[in-house]
Amino acid sequence: MKNQHLIEVLESVKKRDSDQPEFIQAVTEVFESLDPVADARPDLIEAGVFERIVEPERQIIFRVPWVDDNGKVQVNRGFRVQFNSAIGPYKGGLRLHPSVYLGIIKFLGFEQIFKNSLTTLPMGGGKGGSDFDPKGKSDAEVMRFCQSFMTELSKHIGPDTDVPAGDIGTGAREVAYMFGQYKRLRNEFSGVLTGKGLTFGGSLARTEATGYGLCYFCNEMLKANGKSFEGQTVCISGSGNVAIYAVEKATALGAKVITMSDSNGYIVDKNGIDLDCVKQLKEVERKRIKEYVSTHPDAEYHEGCAGVWSTPCDIALPCATQNEIDEASAKALAANGCYCVCEGANMPSTPEAIEVYFANNMLYGPAKAANAGGVAVSGLEMSQNSMRYGWTFEEVDGRLQTIMKDIFASCDSAAKEFGLEGNYMAGANIAGFLKVAEAMKAQGCV
Repeated sequence: MKNQHLIEVLESVKKRDSDQPEFIQAVTEVFESLDPVADARPDLIEAGVFERIVEPERQIIFRVPWVDDNGKVQVNRGFRVQFNSAIGPYKGGLRLHPSVYLGIIKFLGFEQIFKNSLTTLPMGGGKGGSDFDPKGKSDAEVMRFCQSFMTELSKHIGPDTDVPAGDIGTGAREVAYMFGQYKRLRNEFSGVLTGKGLTFGGSLARTEATGYGLCYFCNEMLKANGKSFEGQTVCISGSGNVAIYAVEKATALGAKVITMSDSNGYIVDKNGIDLDCVKQLKEVERKRIKEYVSTHPDAEYHEGCAGVWSTPCDIALPCATQNEIDEASAKALAANGCYCVCEGANMPSTPEAIEVYFANNMLYGPAKAANAGGVAVSGLEMSQNSMRYGWTFEEVDGRLQTIMKDIFASCDSAAKEFGLEGNYMAGANIAGFLKVAEAMKAQGCV
């Protein structure tokens, strides 16, 4: 980074938010890509856009008391960061995980600004969640937590203000409980949450959207570089919705997926992942991924997550969590012949890992572009709710494919315009930023 103004703004972020490394990492990555933009657009500096875009419009932290099945009161902490509404109502998921704290929510919300901008849909950036862990909790405990969480959150959201969705730990069950509580409190049936069940305003293809969208984006990137999924070996991490439907779509596009993982370890099946088995384990039985090998004796299970990236492959699709690929893992991928990394999780590669990708001329699809399919279909769910109308699976999937193709085209075009051809990370950051920046400048100092 050479632009003095960006350096000064980044230093102020580091000083003000020194206890939030994930947020600082996200801002640093974006600002490094925006160097040529800042040089070419002094009007954005004059308008204070860079200072404003790194500071959330609103940060809400609240207590979430709930009663467990033993009658004991438990207390968690809830968050909602409403980061930027320049191009539409705040939009972003709710993460339920013990690791959640303000820094992670701010990093996710900051990324969401640019991700939502790239979809071309009118959605601002926001994120929320709690340090509550739904794992090991009964349905009744999860319901009581969700109702308490929404009792406070309902004061700050609405279909034209802020529309949350699911994220890690927040699936269909949790969204349904939250929606029911919002409806009861506000006495209205509105599209205030996305990822809802199909019987009460949800969209077909929403469950599949992030994983499918990841593969649609990756396929466009591969095609632009004379390659395809056909006949390729793919490593995927994670075993939630993103991973499951990335496996499904990559396989449909002709690839063989050989790995999946969870927080305990990973499986390798050289014959190709049996997705029906994984869906039964994770979506129905809620069991650990290691149970896969009990019915697939040719497969291997390994403790620990990082080792999944030591498995030789052509294409890597990280779909688990932030910073799961470090420098050592990236070097292992490169040494074993991987030529393409496309991100299904939010910021799954450390800065050092990204440097390895570029040093080895690997194709790299950054999360804010590659995993935007989920929020894109959330935006389409909002549209359907506003119209009181539903599209077919094929109609939604067709719109998703078009959006992901357009996102890649925007990234490719922006990178070329600023002399960074082939750098899709820079292209995504620039394309996503410019739309929001123009709106912020037009609206004045707000």
